[in-house]
Amino acid sequence: MLTVETIGRIRREHFVKGRTIKEIVRDLHISRNTVRKVLRSGETSFAYKREIQPRPRLGRWRADLDRLLLANVALTSSTGATRSCC
Repeated sequence: MLTVETIGRIRREHFVKGRTIKEIVRDLHISRNTVRKVLRSGETSFAYKREIQPRPRLGRWRADLDRLLLANVALTSSTGATRSCC
């Protein structure tokens, strides 16, 4: 993920110092497309956010897990049992 400092450095290298995209890529070890995206846009940060969150793999066992966790909480609170391991 690009930080604001990296984005600023890319822009300074290109617009102030006149370095080419290829030179910036070699110096900063980031992709050419990333440098081009930074130079073409006016954004100060780039973040990716999913539109739809995929279902977790535990989805089909979620009800069973919730039931077991609630049973465990009830067991520890009624008997005073605590975890024996670290």
